[in-house]
Amino acid sequence: MPPPAGKDSGFYREGNDWFYKAGLPSDIIVSVDGVNFHLHKFPLIAKCGKMAHIYEESQSTHAKILNTVLEEFPGGPDSFLIAAKFCYGVRIELTPRNTVIIYCAADYLEMTEEYGEGNLLSKAESFFYKSILHNWKDCILALQSCEPVIGRAEKLQIVSRCLNALSVMVCTDPSLFGWPMMMYGSLQSPGGSILWNGINTGARIQSSESDWWFEDISYLGIVLFEKLIKTMEARGIRPENLVGAIMYYARKYLPGLGRWHSGQSSITRTVTSFSLKPVAHDQRVVLETIEKLLPQKKGKSFCRFLLGLLRVALILGVNQTCEDSLERRIGMQLELATLDCLLIPTYSDADTLYNTDCVERILHHFMSTESRIESFSPTSLDMETSPSSGPVRKVAKLIDSYIAEVASDVNLKPTKIRALAEAIPGSARSLHDGLYRALDIYYKAHPWLPDKEKEELCNLIDFQRLSIDACAHASQNERLPLRVVLQVLFFEQMHLRTALAGCLHVLDTESAPAGPTVETAGQIVQRDGWVTVVRENQVLKVDMERMRSRVGELEEEFSKIKQEMKKVSKSHSSLSSPRLVARKIGCKLLPRPSDAQQENLEITEPTPRASVACEATPRASVACEPAPRASSVEQARTSRHSRHRKSFSLF
Repeated sequence: MPPPAGKDSGFYREGNDWFYKAGLPSDIIVSVDGVNFHLHKFPLIAKCGKMAHIYEESQSTHAKILNTVLEEFPGGPDSFLIAAKFCYGVRIELTPRNTVIIYCAADYLEMTEEYGEGNLLSKAESFFYKSILHNWKDCILALQSCEPVIGRAEKLQIVSRCLNALSVMVCTDPSLFGWPMMMYGSLQSPGGSILWNGINTGARIQSSESDWWFEDISYLGIVLFEKLIKTMEARGIRPENLVGAIMYYARKYLPGLGRWHSGQSSITRTVTSFSLKPVAHDQRVVLETIEKLLPQKKGKSFCRFLLGLLRVALILGVNQTCEDSLERRIGMQLELATLDCLLIPTYSDADTLYNTDCVERILHHFMSTESRIESFSPTSLDMETSPSSGPVRKVAKLIDSYIAEVASDVNLKPTKIRALAEAIPGSARSLHDGLYRALDIYYKAHPWLPDKEKEELCNLIDFQRLSIDACAHASQNERLPLRVVLQVLFFEQMHLRTALAGCLHVLDTESAPAGPTVETAGQIVQRDGWVTVVRENQVLKVDMERMRSRVGELEEEFSKIKQEMKKVSKSHSSLSSPRLVARKIGCKLLPRPSDAQQENLEITEPTPRASVACEATPRASVACEPAPRASSVEQARTSRHSRHRKSFSLF
């Protein structure tokens, strides 16, 4: 009966040689990667077809000790030692970590059922299909162990079967895979089922996390990771989930990329017994591979990630194909970029602080893109909505801000400013205030710039599209050439004329009856002015009514005086003349015909009492009334005097 695993198996090592305690001298020496195994022919020949063939070929030499070298043995000396132990009857313990290696070693040695029932190849194959492919953790471990034997593992379809199994598990409820995880401080399965002593209780934790598998697959090497992503894509996994896994992997192995990655959960999901170790990577190879895996999609967070990836690519010095592809991808969704991401430093020996050439190429890709790429679903990666929001206008505003930011670099040439500004058509800018501000900052940082070059740059600005505030600033800007200032003043006058014409138009439309229209700010101001005039006219009308009322009161008073005069004239007709009575009460009578010249004077001048009573209010009203109302006041005064004349003529 073979000894149990882990007990003394009879094998021992001396320096670089392995021996078996059998009491018999060894008759075959097998060398694997410089390590010599001193063994016996018959245990090996009985289980290994390859060793049987080697022994048959060596019969012609009649050598007592057979020496053989096994080239490129899967797993090296360690895996051969496991196979040798199996040949000597030592029980082998298969685990997810060593099954693939043993599987490949048994295939190399041709340890098939032909050389013994229950041989090592069949045992490893059975354990792989029955145990590993149905468990997420074991499948990940087995796939990671394929790295050193990737060629033979692919030949035996071990890699493809692991990839398919993982893809199916990602698409299925992960709680069915039965391996415990320490998440958020409580023991759970990947799908969120609560575990008690490793037993699924069936209770579900409310969680909508779909990235539980990102951390696990990030322990794979870049070659296997690439194969897994392509297999998942063929299985129909959502592109946003695949991009999330790719971004997680890139952030893990590319330092400095984390700050350009947002929106994804950074919670590390670890398993108590799941001690995977990250593999060593060539960062340049990782970045070039990741760029190939990224889909042709767009999203706000995705664009930010691409710009961060481009920064790292420029630092690592990736191949030109990868760099061009990243710039083209960014250009296809430049309207989603932000200014801080677009400020890419210069990592070469160039004099400028920022890499304006790279931004210019991205801008040309944006303008030359005819068909826009599709977006991720709105629930993922912070999607901007529809193309109707004006991507060209957004990019124009972004580039104006970018020029203003880099303009303070003293080594920046005017040709770079012109190239960036002219890459966007002028019609894309509703206002040229941003471009004017950028040039003003550039002039301030480059005071030695001649007026000719300043004028050439100012030709980029359409002064008709400057706001009133920008025109006011430019007209007093000492950094601008004189010709440009005059041009600004001219267009400022044009603005004022246009505004004045608009005000006059508002006045015309206000005076004429018209239907309801949409009012501008100037129209509202003019309308409020007319409301004030109307209110003043109403006040004047009230004053006129008061004056008329007062005149009526005076007429009534005068009528009473006439009645009193009649009574006096009747009672004292024999004592005095009417003219004497009138003088006593303070009134003047009509003159005689002989006194015509004096009559004119007396008629045109009212009596002192009437003058004080009748003229006080009209004069005050006339002083408050506008010029057009003067004629009506004079008419009222004339009519009043005419009534006085009629009253005087009664006597």
